[in-house]
This record gives sequence, structure tokens and C-alpha cells, in this order.
Amino acid sequence: MGSLDSNPASLDAFAADAEGFQPLNADDVRSYLHKSVDFIYDYYKSVESLPVLPGVEPGYLRRLLQSAPPSAAAPFDIAIKEIRDAVVPGMTHWASPNFFAFFPATNSAATIAGELIASAMNTVGFTWQANPAATEMEALALDWLAHLLRLPESFMTMNRTAGGASAQGTGGGVILGTTSEAMLVTLVAARDAALHRMGSNGVVGITRLTVYAADQTHSTFFKACRLAGFDPANIRSIPTGADTDYGLDPARLIEVMQADVDAGLVPTYICVTVGTTSSNAVDPIGAVADVTAQFGTWVHVDAAYAGSACICPEFRHHLDGVERVDSVSVSPHKWLMTCLDCTCLWVRDAHRLTDSLETNPEYLKNDVTDSGAVTDLKDMQVGVGRRFRGLKLWMVMRTYGATKLQERIRSDVAMAKVFEDSVRADGRFEVIVPRNFALVCFRIKPGVAMEEKDAERANHELMERLNRSGKMYLAHTVIGGKFVLRFAVGSSLQEERHVRSAWDLIRETTTEIMEGKMRVHVCTDCSDMFLQILDLE
Repeated sequence: MGSLDSNPASLDAFAADAEGFQPLNADDVRSYLHKSVDFIYDYYKSVESLPVLPGVEPGYLRRLLQSAPPSAAAPFDIAIKEIRDAVVPGMTHWASPNFFAFFPATNSAATIAGELIASAMNTVGFTWQANPAATEMEALALDWLAHLLRLPESFMTMNRTAGGASAQGTGGGVILGTTSEAMLVTLVAARDAALHRMGSNGVVGITRLTVYAADQTHSTFFKACRLAGFDPANIRSIPTGADTDYGLDPARLIEVMQADVDAGLVPTYICVTVGTTSSNAVDPIGAVADVTAQFGTWVHVDAAYAGSACICPEFRHHLDGVERVDSVSVSPHKWLMTCLDCTCLWVRDAHRLTDSLETNPEYLKNDVTDSGAVTDLKDMQVGVGRRFRGLKLWMVMRTYGATKLQERIRSDVAMAKVFEDSVRADGRFEVIVPRNFALVCFRIKPGVAMEEKDAERANHELMERLNRSGKMYLAHTVIGGKFVLRFAVGSSLQEERHVRSAWDLIRETTTEIMEGKMRVHVCTDCSDMFLQILDLE
């Protein structure tokens, strides 16, 4: 075998190449970022005119970009050109003011700047010592938002960190990626606490643990339950109906929970939602907390979307009773001008999370952690590594202040009301559930000449035509067995003119559909004229 020293010429060449490659060359950083900022500027200036849904087929991108990784370097301009020519035409433009399909993915200049700075610093803040500023900025941002939401002080980190190891209070928070993570970590904590109370050895008793949520709860809850090890047979989906505006009925909940107790099961966790995805229903937090208190059940509030609205006093009542729950999560990336990903989780007792999620490898041990003066955020999440998420959330609140953020929420709600009023004024449509925030659930309604099955087909066609047009994007759901269209206001670039234009397009397209499906017939037995639904396509 040869020696590494036997070919010094190749080593010299390697050394020269290594010296030539400087991925963080300051001049390149400035140049690339300037060009990227120009690209972003152009994108935001033009996104309104782009088709909201792209007209591409699966696999399109591989046909436009080379299939093998390049071996040679290329000018940065080439990458930007390929993004512009190949990536942008395949984008669903969530930033478009004509995007109404899902709860918004809001953005702002402040959060983009915060994300850029955090990405440039590229810290991995798994412990306080790994990045004191990142850990403390996250705690500060969480306390600021908790203050805006008027959460009880028992959830805040200031009581626990300000005075070091002797500080009073056990609450705390962490910024996670998504609501799914918030559900998962609290489910794990609730599971372990229940097993401990039972005196179970390990997870032997896990088959006795039951969890609960309304049938309108986001599907990610049921996924998180399975990931946390709960028996699928013990995951209860409580039926809801129009009588409670599709919110959780505490009377039905206690019936189900008591039946489980009578069967020898252990009610362990209930997910309460403020602003469900399908219908924007609001579960009654206080009443659910009253029901579950007798069972020692962990109560989690999922306020991913609508929680942001609760910074406005007129919406804060939706969180009434939160002082009696164990955890609450809000996702500012949905409606508080903070880009993905940013889900804020607060717990009344941070130790219940860390007891289940703590890791303590030798290479992460340090005096500050051992002192008990801090909580390392790695112990409040699934993984260990974590990004500097707190900076962008702090930037948003620091730059805009509560007044402007409240102003934006109120503007979105007002625009949704404009749309709702327009729907109600047109006799061909109906609003399916009361509007709580900025989501309107509506449909073409059946009538004298249109049966339910025909109305469902008409709504399907309306959605498909609108989405194919590229002028707007709508999504659907099923509520009470009915196919329903969802109109979600809140994209960061939206103005009232976009909402009114969308309604005009909906109204005109509905007219085209109705005229195409209805034909005048003369009764063969009489001279009366009548309309009959026909599928002419």
C-alpha cells in the first residue's frame, strides 16, 4: 500500500483548492444576499399577478433542472435564474393576496429580517451555555406574547428564570416547529405522569390510558397520539354538531370519560381547540377544565390559528378558563406576521415536560445547567438541536408593537365579515357555521330546483373552476356531512379589494355553472314551465 506522503503534489493541489473555497467570504455573502433581496423584492411586487395554483404536472422540476449534481462551481446568478425560471412557476403562492384556501402563513419584513439574521448566526442552542442569548431571547419573546394574550403568570418563564435557582414558579415555554410537536411533547408528559400516578412499572399500564378530542380537532392530534404510544382503541373522538356550532360539548365529554373510568380505563389527556381547521369552532375551555378536573386529566389548548386573535381584547374571551389548563399552544406563523416555523408552547409546570424529555449526555454537562438556574430548551422538545427561533418572534413584536398587530388582526376579521355579508346577501348561497374569526364556511345551497347531491356537485365544480383559473385558491371541508368551501382571509398582502374581487369571481362563476346546468322544459301534460337540473357536460 502506498503512503499518503508518496504523492506530495496531489496534497499541494488539495491545499490550494481548500484555500480557494471560502463559503463565508464576506464579499460573497454581501453579493449573494443583495441579489437574493432583489429577487425577493421582485417576487413580492409580482406575486399578485401570478397564478395562485401552478399549472404543472408531477415530476416537472426534474425535466427543467439537471438530474445529476454539478461537479463544477457556477456563478450565483445561474442559481437565481433557475429559481426564477423553474421553481417560481411550480409554486403554490401562499404569499399571494388571492390565496384563501387555508389558514394563512403570514410573513412580514421584520420576521424575514429576523430569520435572516438568525440563519446567518446559525446557532444550535440546545443548552443555555451553547447560546445564552438564544435561550433568553426565546424566554423573553414567549413572556411578551403571553403578556399580550393575558395568560396567567403561572405559564411565564420570568418567575422561574429571573431569580435563578431560588425563583418562584414552575411555568415555562418553548418555541417548537409546529402544533404537532406541541401536542406530541405534552402527550408524552401527560402519559408519563399518568403512569407514575398509577404506579405502573415502565409502560406496562399504557393500554389503560385514554385521550380525548372533539371530532373537529385537527387530524395531527390523532397522529401525535399514536406516536406517543397510545392505543388507537383508546383515542376518543367526541361527536359534535350544529347545536354547539361544532364545538366540544362538555356533557358528552363527561359521559364518555365516566364510561371509560367505569371500564377501568384512565382518562389522561384532552385537547381543546380554539379555532378548529374545518369550521373555526371554539371548544369551551373553562367548562372542559371543570369536567376533567375530577379525573386528573391533562388539558391542552390548541389555539394554533385563532390564539393570535386573542391579543385583541374583543377576542380574549375565547381563552377564558385557560388558567385551569396544563398547556396552551399558539402558532404566530399562522396569523401573527411571523414566518414558518414558530409554534409557542406554554406549560404550567415545565418540570412535567423535562421529566419526560430530558437528556443529559456527558458532552452537554455544564455548571450552569447543574446549578438549576436555567432550563435547557433541548429538554422541552423531541430533538436536541434547535434553531434560533426566538429572534424573529421578538423582532415582530419589537418592530410593530401590540397596536399594529391588533390592527392587522382586526382588518382581516373585518374583510372576512365583508365576504360573509356578501354571501348572505346572495340567495344562492348559505353560510354553514357562524364566523368566529376570519374564516367563512359557505356553499351553493340546494333549492327548489337543486337537490343536495346536485348542490354538492355544483360546489365541487365551483371550487375546481376557481382554482383552475389561477385567479384565486379555495379549499374545502366536510361539515355535518356537507361539502363546504372555506374562504380564509389573512394573507399578509391581502386588502379588501382582493376579497371583493374574489367574491365577484365566485358569483360570476356560479352564474355560469347554474346557467350551464339548468334548462327550461315544457311539461308534456300541461303548459307550466319549470326548471330542471341537468348535467349537460
